[in-house]
Amino acid sequence: MGRRVVAIIQARMGSKRLPGKSMADIAGRPLLWHVLDRVTRSRQSDEVVLATTKKKEDDVLVDLAKKIKVSVFRGSENDLVDRYYQAARKFMADIVVRIPADNACLEPTEIDRIIEYHRNSNNDFSSNIQNIDGNGYPDGLGAEVFSFNTLEKLWQITTEPRHREHVSNYIFENRDKFVIGTIPCPAEFRRPDIKLDVNTEEELKFIRALYEYLYPKNQHFHITDIIEWYDSIHGKAKY
Repeated sequence: MGRRVVAIIQARMGSKRLPGKSMADIAGRPLLWHVLDRVTRSRQSDEVVLATTKKKEDDVLVDLAKKIKVSVFRGSENDLVDRYYQAARKFMADIVVRIPADNACLEPTEIDRIIEYHRNSNNDFSSNIQNIDGNGYPDGLGAEVFSFNTLEKLWQITTEPRHREHVSNYIFENRDKFVIGTIPCPAEFRRPDIKLDVNTEEELKFIRALYEYLYPKNQHFHITDIIEWYDSIHGKAKY
């Protein structure tokens, strides 16, 4: 139980689908600020690290992390497996928690649930980041968790760009080689129809509207608050 847990948030300004989204304004603060703020409320993580690139354009992300006292690692732009591996080595992670920087509505308690589940399992890889294996989770709520040994294995054996650009691609394409697990989403927010990450202008507009409504009332709003707001606009779904 003494294994060191390091949450690593991947971010860069050069996103292919929505460049600069990490610094996009949401309720008066950058998207990345909200992500880091919510991750740092995880009680199971020993350290939170922003993993970005060495490019000059990403200095603004480093400055933001330092202002709120979040550790920083700078590495490869496109080889995300190497960026994670080197960051995990530097910060002496036994367990790595992977979190994309476009998930503005992360739920700290659900990050903690998947970490705790992983700690008590024999899994190589655990996830509740989205609706995986029918767990019922909204997209963008939780995290992916894996041991440093699993990450090191990926770093050693993967060679194709699609496996290096996304940390978990090789795992899902080769499920017979890994022990993978998840947890069921709590019934009160079992809503796989809801997508809470930001990859397009339309999704950014949606998250801005969500924050505009919920953030002034409670900066630590919960997924159940999101669902109540969402259903008031779209009509209540049944799951």
